[in-house]
Amino acid sequence: MGKLQALLCGAQVWYNIAMSEKEQIHVALPLKYRPRTFDDVVGQEHVTRTLRNAISSGRIANAYLFVGSRGIGKTTLSRIFAKAINCPTPNGVEPCGECESCRQIAEGRSIDVTELDGASHNKVEDVRPIIESVQFKPAASKYKIFIIDECHMLTPAAWNALLKTLEEPPPYVRFIFATTEGDKLLATIISRCQRFDLRRIQTHQIAARLRYICGKEGIDASEDALLAIARGAEGGMRDALSSLDQLIAFTGDKITEEDALGVFGLVSRKSLEDLAAAILKGDAAAILRAVESFDSAGKDMRRLAGELMQHFRNLVVCQALGGNAAGIEATPDQVKTLQEQAKLCPASRLFRVADQLAEMQDKLRYVLSVRTLIEMSLLRASRVATVATVDEVLRAIRALKPAAVPEAPAPVAARRVEDAAPCQIREPAAKPVAMRNESAAAAAPAAPRPPAELSADERDKILNDDKVNALLRQMPGAKITDLK
Repeated sequence: MGKLQALLCGAQVWYNIAMSEKEQIHVALPLKYRPRTFDDVVGQEHVTRTLRNAISSGRIANAYLFVGSRGIGKTTLSRIFAKAINCPTPNGVEPCGECESCRQIAEGRSIDVTELDGASHNKVEDVRPIIESVQFKPAASKYKIFIIDECHMLTPAAWNALLKTLEEPPPYVRFIFATTEGDKLLATIISRCQRFDLRRIQTHQIAARLRYICGKEGIDASEDALLAIARGAEGGMRDALSSLDQLIAFTGDKITEEDALGVFGLVSRKSLEDLAAAILKGDAAAILRAVESFDSAGKDMRRLAGELMQHFRNLVVCQALGGNAAGIEATPDQVKTLQEQAKLCPASRLFRVADQLAEMQDKLRYVLSVRTLIEMSLLRASRVATVATVDEVLRAIRALKPAAVPEAPAPVAARRVEDAAPCQIREPAAKPVAMRNESAAAAAPAAPRPPAELSADERDKILNDDKVNALLRQMPGAKITDLK
């Protein structure tokens, strides 16, 4: 009896130690705040709405395909959907998250929900257990569900082995596929699935989610810092949460924009807008100073090129839409800056600047001296933004009002023919002669009239014209030699 009590006491001690260690284990933010219901999913309303309607109406398809870039919710939606259709006590169409089925699926230990990593299990031998297990009904759930992640990595032989099962599965079997490269899947597979293309999450939606998590974690983060993290995530919520976790470990409970920019090598929005303004104004000195400061501060120059390209894209959209900022992903202050900069340059020059930036991005993949290429490309872009195009020169010339010139009198030869014509009609014998005279008068060109001399007031009016002077300033070296 004493030995039994000693064993029980030892087990209790080890249990307490294990529980204390478990409480001290840090859970990464992407896992801790992973969405558990459809309401928690951010930026994929077109998918969650369809899945909810399918559950409520009972029209659940045999197979679903989620396509999208990394970190936007493909695997998360697969698990939420699996929990929702297998939950015995759902909250409407949402999984309760408290029953044994929901807990088992969330922890990855449900015998009725099988997850397969297509990157490491991509052969026929890996999908054969699926083909064999579909013959048996689920053990404790309504559906037997197979989730295959990164399914584009499966070999064609594996897909062909799964094809018949996918086309005519038992009524209790459902398939969910997730991939980042939907174009690599076989057309015969896509035609048997309901496909959902997930969108990149917008910057303001990521910033709002980060703000909510910082409030839960007791982190004091500035709005500019959250926007910088969201901008660096490039539409991926998981990337944003991982970056926030890294910043918390770096700075503690207070995060500023300088911390975010310094850790991830980003350029502040204000510096990016100043660089764009220098390009539009042709300020070469400001461009060189900005590039030098970015390079010396260790900024990611390739990402700078991409963000600059995105900024000029926003300028083109701002010009096209006018005051409507629906197509621009930016804060109200940033939209105001875009509207001011859009007035500095016509659309034709903005397109030429965008072409220069696109060419620069293409060359950055192969060049060794990144800073030199960026400096030369931005200087060339500033030249393009300030030099008038041929169309602009022609348009300005057409807009100039020519000096008033008195109308020239009719040619003398023409008046002789018109006066002589009635006389020739009354005398038939002389008609051939009149025809010869008429043809000769028509063939003879009118004598050119010398240009009228301009008065001193007219010359001064043309020389002081604002459009003429603006046109001359855009063409270095051009001057007026004569006025007619």
